[in-house]
Amino acid sequence: MRWETVIGLEIHAQLATNSKIFSAASTAYGAQPNTQACAVDLALPGVLPVLNKRAVEMAIRFGLAVGAVIPPKSVFARKNYFYPDSPKGYQISQFELPVVSTGSIEIEVEGVKKVIGITRAHLEEDAGKSLHEDFHGMTGIDLNRAGTPLLEIVSEPDMRSAADAIAYAKALHELVQFIGICDGNMQEGSFRVDVNVSVRRPGEPFGTRTELKNINSFRFIEKAIAYEVERHIDILESGGKIIQETRLYDAERDETRSMRAKEEANDYRYFPDPDLLPVMITAEEIEAVRATLPELPAQMRQRLVNDYGLSDYDANLLTSSPQMAQYFERLVATVGGEAKQCANWITGDLAKALNRDGLDVAQSPVDAVALGGLIKRIVDNTISGKIAKQVFDAMWSGEGSADDVIAAKGLKQITDSSAIEKIVDDVLAANAGQVEAYKNGQDKLFGFFVGQVMKLSQGQANPAQVNSLLKQKLS
Repeated sequence: MRWETVIGLEIHAQLATNSKIFSAASTAYGAQPNTQACAVDLALPGVLPVLNKRAVEMAIRFGLAVGAVIPPKSVFARKNYFYPDSPKGYQISQFELPVVSTGSIEIEVEGVKKVIGITRAHLEEDAGKSLHEDFHGMTGIDLNRAGTPLLEIVSEPDMRSAADAIAYAKALHELVQFIGICDGNMQEGSFRVDVNVSVRRPGEPFGTRTELKNINSFRFIEKAIAYEVERHIDILESGGKIIQETRLYDAERDETRSMRAKEEANDYRYFPDPDLLPVMITAEEIEAVRATLPELPAQMRQRLVNDYGLSDYDANLLTSSPQMAQYFERLVATVGGEAKQCANWITGDLAKALNRDGLDVAQSPVDAVALGGLIKRIVDNTISGKIAKQVFDAMWSGEGSADDVIAAKGLKQITDSSAIEKIVDDVLAANAGQVEAYKNGQDKLFGFFVGQVMKLSQGQANPAQVNSLLKQKLS
């Protein structure tokens, strides 16, 4: 009898505020260790936390985007644990009354749509960071992150495969960027995923779960789940029992290993934080936030299909980030149409170059206006699509605009029919045997003749004219 995988995710999205959740210290990434930890973050005697209103507004924005309930009252609690990177000896979080509860988000896996429930989303402060490298066997503590605002998004255990989990994580990753509450940078720790995994026989109660902590790439989420599911099944089929624990995924060894026993809520001894009043949210405040919500990814995908005639596949790729979607719409506006050709360039040559150089679209050396200039030259037959790829590579390398590159390299397409006809005649004369074979039924040789003409013209002959002239002369 087969096993069924049960997965739930806890996602920590770092909120895009300029200051921390309970202090005025900066949240900027990359500062020298312990230079952005003020007295409040360090929990020095006599200090008091002051709630960042912007963090609350961002939490409400998320709740509205996933159709969640925004309770009129939420409460901050102290979550007690003792790690070196937690200067207070507790974390300010939310427990019984979170700022967001009971929402959902739709995912699609292999053409099948599925709704994943969101149990809650609560505000909390991040801890510091333990540094184990270059300390001669000792551990260093950097408290710059201490107090950074997080929105922890807790799903229902509705996912049944790694593919489900990846689709859900990507959907949230996309959403928090579109609504402007998180930059989604997984390498910098702005979007971190904890995976809860268990297996069971179909129809039976949930099995004992293990938690895989702080995974920062979608590929590693998939690999960690695959390893952990196999580990659970091997243990159970050998007559063993799963230990409820927190585990770490080691990407270098492609394995998980135990970190600590999994704590339950009572282990943390939650109680309301006496230094923070309950957060009261009015209907008017919720509506004020709703009025600022941008177009959501699902709405934008549908609009791209309806307004531009794109396929669902293209629309999905072009809404992978708000920056990508903005690039596409700016490109279409620059070209004055040609939506499909614009989409092809973005998802083809541009995406390939970005991936090769490890850039995101906002860092592209060829912006939407520049790429639009190139596509215009394809549309007006100044250059062919094949030559355009050479021009794009030169633009990427900083050799100027499309017009600059075309002029400097002499790449303007040959559209003079008499000039093309002479090249065609030369090719046919030089390949009399192939011409005879073509006329005797070897139709596939037509591509050979096209290739020879393009080669002789150094790729500059207009392909449509080449095809037309060849058909005339070979018929």
